[in-house]
Amino acid sequence: MSASPVRPESRYPTLLSPLDLGHTVLRNRVVMGSMHTKLEDRARDLPKLAAFFAERAQGGVALMVTGGFAPTWRGWLAPFGSVMTSPGHARAHRVVTDAVHRHDGKILLQVLHAGRYSYHPFSTGASRRKSPITPFRPRAMSTREVDRTATAFARAASLARQAGYDGVEIMGSEGYLINQFLAVRTNDRTDKWGGSATKRMNFPWEIVRRTRDLVGDDFIVQYRISLLDLVDDAQSWEETVELARGLQERGVSILNTGIGWHEARVPTIVTSVPPAAFAWVTGKLRREVSVPVIASNRINRPEIAEQVLAAGDADLISMARPLLADPEFVNKAAEGRDREIITCIACNQACLDHTFRNKRATCMLNPRAGYETELVLAPTRTTKRIAVVGAGPAGLAAAVELAGRGHRVELFEASDRIGGQFRLAARIPGKEDFAHTLAYYEHMIEVRGVTLHLGVRASAADLTGFDEVIVATGVTPRVPSIPGTTHPKVLTYQQVISDRAAVGDRVAVIGAGGIGFDVAEFLLHEPGEPAEEWMRRWGVTDPALQRGGLTTKTVAPPRREVHLLQRKSTSLGKGLGKTTGWVHRATLQDSGVTMLRGVEYVRIDDDGLHITVPQDARDPKSPREARILAVDTVVICAGQESVRDLVEPLTGQGVSVHVIGGADVAAELDAKRAIKQATELAARL
Repeated sequence: MSASPVRPESRYPTLLSPLDLGHTVLRNRVVMGSMHTKLEDRARDLPKLAAFFAERAQGGVALMVTGGFAPTWRGWLAPFGSVMTSPGHARAHRVVTDAVHRHDGKILLQVLHAGRYSYHPFSTGASRRKSPITPFRPRAMSTREVDRTATAFARAASLARQAGYDGVEIMGSEGYLINQFLAVRTNDRTDKWGGSATKRMNFPWEIVRRTRDLVGDDFIVQYRISLLDLVDDAQSWEETVELARGLQERGVSILNTGIGWHEARVPTIVTSVPPAAFAWVTGKLRREVSVPVIASNRINRPEIAEQVLAAGDADLISMARPLLADPEFVNKAAEGRDREIITCIACNQACLDHTFRNKRATCMLNPRAGYETELVLAPTRTTKRIAVVGAGPAGLAAAVELAGRGHRVELFEASDRIGGQFRLAARIPGKEDFAHTLAYYEHMIEVRGVTLHLGVRASAADLTGFDEVIVATGVTPRVPSIPGTTHPKVLTYQQVISDRAAVGDRVAVIGAGGIGFDVAEFLLHEPGEPAEEWMRRWGVTDPALQRGGLTTKTVAPPRREVHLLQRKSTSLGKGLGKTTGWVHRATLQDSGVTMLRGVEYVRIDDDGLHITVPQDARDPKSPREARILAVDTVVICAGQESVRDLVEPLTGQGVSVHVIGGADVAAELDAKRAIKQATELAARL
């Protein structure tokens, strides 16, 4: 007799269990944390925001938090940004709250004053100390102005109640205004709002007290508290506990975990951060308070969330980007469809990088996120027979989405495995989560009935008879015209990563785009770094030992001597993501990588790589000097060329052909563009 299947609720008993807050009950322990999507700033976009949150409520999320809304115009994140300051604003938000409540979800309005992080010249702060991440120096708030601002927070909460929200989240973390009041780093006041640790806490305490007085007892007041500031002159752990207990006494319902100020030089949300890396500090706070606490940051799978809850480190789990990637995350976990979950890989390419460029946030793996009313994948009315050639990110997305709409899809892949460039990425240290994406596509190919042909290099003759053919054949590495590229010590990045070709102890990497940085990290570090080692490498410690949890980095010796080179005279890694590029640069610098720009390649021979470089690294026009890098291996990461050999024969036969992904544009590999292009095509066909 076969074993009984494991019931989903028994796999995630805590994650899927309700939480009674006294005046209301959350249906499970999943919170969608706040993300600014850029749909918050204009009233005309609120219906789109409503659709965004409604889809997540329908997907089973218990509690959602909006992006930040300022309680005063001076608290704008950017000029004319989102605010909650009038009854008119409250009425406009009814479309959002009604949409969520129709699906039995609950939603909080986040109240956020940016303080010195405001990106406008009218910013105000606890002091006149300028932020390193904005160009504007804030004006120090007067004693009376601080008092009025505390009341403005409470008034915004009252308006949120009028708007139909189930509560508010008061943003006291990440280095925004409230956090600025709490730290000596940014508060040099001597009035009642500063001068001692306890006086610096008066501002958040008053905000919560006044908020609770205005909204009553049957309204969620959630406070996002910074548990690890990860900057100098930050709060001590004793001060954080005192703050938390004072917030509890003044009426906070839930404490949400915030990790790191935006100006901190420790990564907290990128893909190289280990899963649930900061849950331990949430558990540390949980032992000090009696209200529920939320763990956050890099918790992207239901089994990880269950582990955190079962260990007693939290009462709830905040997942913002994972619910961008998959709005049905909770329902899939509850129904035993874990393998259908689109796992957030923390790439930041379409979410945070978009936000910091004033663009609408979406998701690389789910381009519908933020575009729910515009990018619709409805069932097809006319079933077509469609061939997709190439099982990289573009081809996989096209095949799965087309089959999901009801088309008959056949997917051809020349190699014996799917994945293309994603399969390479999954082998890079810190990018192990990319393997989840491949596992998702493998499963969905089966679930949606895509016919998969592996090890088949499709010809034009093989593709006759299809109604549509999608060419997603990707790229091949470009080999630059440098004398000696046929030398035995020369390898392409694919040979190094995919074929595991032998690499010497001294390596030159030609090309400093995203692939060049990935290859350098691949050569320097082993994958699967333990969380404890990661914390030592970035200088993260127990906040009870060092203020803000920041200590000296302890960097292990690199596995190899690596030189990273580029022809351009611009800074290396300039084209990397805004929120991730600095992490990659710091990793290589800490590992002793030599980074050279303005390089001219002369030749490769037995002696190594012959180059010329400017004598003054700061001046690309300075006289050049010749050097020989005595390396054992030269790895070519000098771009790619599109593979498009099927296009002309197919069009010549009159076949309807669509070219997507790297086959369309081979510039620096861009999975975000490839998947978006594939999804939009799938919606049209």
